[in-house]
Amino acid sequence: MSRNILVIGAGKSTAHLLDYFFDKSEEEQLYITIADLNPDNLPEHIRNHKNCNPVKLDITDVNARNICIEKADIVVSMLPARMHLIVAQDCLTFNKNLITASYVSNDLLKLDEEVKKKGLVFMNEIGLDPGIDHMSAMEVIDRIRAKGGKILLFESFTGGLVAPENDNNLWNYKFTWNPRNVVLAGQGGAAKFIQEGTYKYIPYHKLFRRTEFLDIAGYGKFEGYANRDSLKYREAYGLTNALTLYRGTMRRVGFSKAWNMFVQLGMTDDSYQIENTNGMSYREFVNLFLPYSPTDSVELKLRHYLKIDQDDIMWEKLEELDLFSPSKKITIENATPAQCLQTILENSWTLGSNEKDMIVMYHKFGYELNGVKKQIDANMVVLGENKSHTAMSKTVGLPVAIATLQILNKKITKPGVQIPITKEVYEPILNELKKYDIIFNEFEVPYLGYNPDSVAS
Repeated sequence: MSRNILVIGAGKSTAHLLDYFFDKSEEEQLYITIADLNPDNLPEHIRNHKNCNPVKLDITDVNARNICIEKADIVVSMLPARMHLIVAQDCLTFNKNLITASYVSNDLLKLDEEVKKKGLVFMNEIGLDPGIDHMSAMEVIDRIRAKGGKILLFESFTGGLVAPENDNNLWNYKFTWNPRNVVLAGQGGAAKFIQEGTYKYIPYHKLFRRTEFLDIAGYGKFEGYANRDSLKYREAYGLTNALTLYRGTMRRVGFSKAWNMFVQLGMTDDSYQIENTNGMSYREFVNLFLPYSPTDSVELKLRHYLKIDQDDIMWEKLEELDLFSPSKKITIENATPAQCLQTILENSWTLGSNEKDMIVMYHKFGYELNGVKKQIDANMVVLGENKSHTAMSKTVGLPVAIATLQILNKKITKPGVQIPITKEVYEPILNELKKYDIIFNEFEVPYLGYNPDSVAS
């Protein structure tokens, strides 16, 4: 008898997820119900698969949602994070295990006691970042501790970028994920972390000027800027005594300095609406943020404002986006500055149908063992196949799919609202991911962390 996996939401990250389920459907007796607002947009090979049932679902339709969840043996929510809670509450009602790739919200955590009472597994943060970052980090941390080592330093960086062969713009960047998240990155409070025993805080307007440089053999140099809250996982990872704890986002060198121009202009602000944006030219949009002058051009005012010369690469990056075009238009009514900027960037930074993306992840583990300080650096690079089967969908979707099968087959059984940081969870998933070339390369390097004889900076 087939077991029904309900996948709610069929967006960009589900291509590899669904392929995995269909590849296993005969062997594991799986039947996949895909519930989406627009199921007709699914590729034909998925819609017509004999073990697939695409259904139209408006997630706000309580009755339709309940019918789908009640019929399922397990539920995978690939909806936007804010929508997981109503699915989770239904899963509690109908005693269904739940998997999401999103960060655990405080509201979801409040269900933990009831989830445990019912013996259910609500697995979250099981995508790329969060997800593979947790599992790969805990695998090394647990290994070091098993030898008697003490973790002194942990840094982790992840980036969704464009593959080298399609890296053909001055920004060395194209959208591989939700563009809105890129435009709003770093907002909502100061970035906070611990560095060499000292708490550090970076306000948003300074975030993109404080970067760390990383090198991956065969792929060149990258930079990382701090995530908003690096301290969130101190207790979960057991790193309350670590001297350095830093989580960041990776970009190609030079991106952050250029992005900072938009921050300083105010173009990434999402807190207010601009009147009459529909039909506004890119040039008019830029001029909104510049002082009035009866004589100076928009270009001249911008160069003065940002203190950049006409032969500066920063200027070339702005020109490449057609920012000063009087003919290209914004087509959103009463948009925020961030929404206008997103429209402009999507015009230049969208992957072509045969272009490939790239995921990079980099961890640093500093530790002390038998009185000697050591360091392991580990990195992972995954390349996409094309615009639909991206490295992003692979690294987000495959861990979700593997975890779903592990829970369905009762290999992962610990109940509760949780993230993948225990060996029972991460070991089989990381082993399965290796079959799909999602692999970390580890290197022993000189320890570069905190020296107790020096003054903390």
